[in-house]
Amino acid sequence: MAYKKKSVEVAGTFKSNPFAVDFPKERELIVMTAAATGLRSKRDGLTSEAGVDVASLSDLLATEGVTLQPLFGVPEEHLRAEAASLPPSVNAPDLSIYYRVQAPDERLDELAAKLLTHDLVEAAYVKPAGEPPVVASSTLDLVEEINQMLPREDDAPPISPDFNVRQGYLDPAPAGIDARYAATQPGGRGANVNVIDCEWSWNFSHEDLMTNQGGVVVGAAGGDDNHGTAVQGEIGGDLNGFGIVGTAPDALFRAASFATMPTAAVIRQAANLLRPGDILLLEIHRPGPRATGAGQQGFIAIEWWPDDFDAIRYATSRGVIVIAAAGNGAENLDDPIYNVRPAGFPASWMNPFKRSNRDSGAILVGAGAPPPGTHGRDWGPDRSRLDFSNFGTSIDAQGWGREVCSTGYGDLQGGATRNVWYTDTFSGTSSASPIVVGTVACLQGILRNRGRIPLSPARVRDLLRSTGSSQQDAPGRPATQRIGNRPNLRQLISSALQTSTFAGVQFTGTLQANQSARWFTFNWPAHWHVVWTVVPATQKPGSPEIRWNIQVERATDAFITYWINVTNITTVPVTFEARYNVLGW
Repeated sequence: MAYKKKSVEVAGTFKSNPFAVDFPKERELIVMTAAATGLRSKRDGLTSEAGVDVASLSDLLATEGVTLQPLFGVPEEHLRAEAASLPPSVNAPDLSIYYRVQAPDERLDELAAKLLTHDLVEAAYVKPAGEPPVVASSTLDLVEEINQMLPREDDAPPISPDFNVRQGYLDPAPAGIDARYAATQPGGRGANVNVIDCEWSWNFSHEDLMTNQGGVVVGAAGGDDNHGTAVQGEIGGDLNGFGIVGTAPDALFRAASFATMPTAAVIRQAANLLRPGDILLLEIHRPGPRATGAGQQGFIAIEWWPDDFDAIRYATSRGVIVIAAAGNGAENLDDPIYNVRPAGFPASWMNPFKRSNRDSGAILVGAGAPPPGTHGRDWGPDRSRLDFSNFGTSIDAQGWGREVCSTGYGDLQGGATRNVWYTDTFSGTSSASPIVVGTVACLQGILRNRGRIPLSPARVRDLLRSTGSSQQDAPGRPATQRIGNRPNLRQLISSALQTSTFAGVQFTGTLQANQSARWFTFNWPAHWHVVWTVVPATQKPGSPEIRWNIQVERATDAFITYWINVTNITTVPVTFEARYNVLGW
């Protein structure tokens, strides 16, 4: 297939970007071992806590001149203790079974094949290098470089203008997410909410990013910083009367870099710095099984790879909201090819884009068109899928994938220093995902301000799917190619704060004299406040008839199972009712 580039015309005079450098890219060889082996990788070699003979694996590694290194950079016992500290109901993944092998790139595939033949190795696969979503691929054999804008040549004015009017994504729905309404609510600018953006590099010296900025807290920044700076501005741009303003400027913005560490390790470390209800953003995708080598066509969300999936699942099991770019690969994530287990993956692997198989708990974000006429351009019907955006039933929500005004790049305002650069053409699932991050930060800030428990990952996902401005059809891109709704904060706030009460009888039962029994009732939404009581239906005046207690199981992040234990303390049969009262949510 022949590919050609298309471009966007922007008025002005531009110069080469003296700060632009490529993003560090490195393939990773990941090895998984069986948990039952109790493998331990120490400085003096491999051991087994379970007494398994590891000599042959040690010999293989020695012959090849490589070692197994714990992928997450800490001893296996530490990782198991970390998982054990979480409630059993969250079913936290065992990260202690993951290792990496470092070797020259040309040896990685051969090493993976050799390791896969060993009995103690359950999986050995080479992950393609991750990249930020900076190329717009489409199914129309066009490849466009996006987010490669050049800075303007003309000098910036002494005081930057107020570009807020160009941030249509903040406007009332359906055109925007109505962050302007959220800002009028106490906590509605993201107060008391932490956000960590996982990608490569940022400019923490930008004039519009001076408050509520916590710097790089995981890894070391590397590569071009325009992409990260634009993401940073969308979420946390200062409220100062000039430049732009972030969707959630009161949230604390910090950064975690993929430049020098394995992606899964970055995700785990960042998650450990966050509280339940805080937000982790993944600005990364990598080539999937249908990648063509033309631009980023066929690139997909990173939860496809087992170690990244489990790192994300670890984060969501801690109550952290993980929001990830779905990718610019123009891929249908419901395609049957994603059910096919790739070579080297563990036998237990199942397609994570089919959530009935397995679910990381992440929120995947697609790229939708802004309203026609935004900045004088037309990308199709508002909220329609942009041609490069991945789509499918696993995509939860959309944000603007074109015409996003933010910090960085310099195509809107340039100058001698990148600290005054602004753009209004930031694009892709790169620009869409921070809009959803900012939405959730505003929502969580309002809840925390009111003393409410922040929303869980499952509840956030549910609200994003059940509210918002609906996706629209475009020629050749029908709304059945799902990228989800554009968030509407006015609706989201109302839904999240909604309270309702109702009561009923869940079941009845009969116990013989002195008999005890236990019942359970499941799939109760975890965010409901439910009170139970058990009441005899058989009249026996003069003394108690039953005693009962309730036990609670957090079956999943989204649902509760109640176990109801009842004892008949009489000498005759007793019939009873198990009654519930939902006090609100």
